[in-house]
Amino acid sequence: MKIEILGTGCLKCRKTTANVEEAVKGLDLAAEIVKVEKIDDIMNYGVMVTPALAIDGEVKVAGRIPKVEEIKGWLCPMIS
Repeated sequence: MKIEILGTGCLKCRKTTANVEEAVKGLDLAAEIVKVEKIDDIMNYGVMVTPALAIDGEVKVAGRIPKVEEIKGWLCPMIS
């Protein structure tokens, strides 16, 4: 599983990264967590506001910090 945090490294992006790490740890998952910081790469996802979060290439949220429980909800269906 690949989880991408899309953002330039601002405070909100760092908080999103921390929430993703907490969710992954809480579910005891093996996941690759990648930060995508180049504007062109972020725009390739169709994202115009950051922070954003993509799981296996699918954007789940943009423009706000997702809560840990929300992230877990996106990850749970992928556990098989």
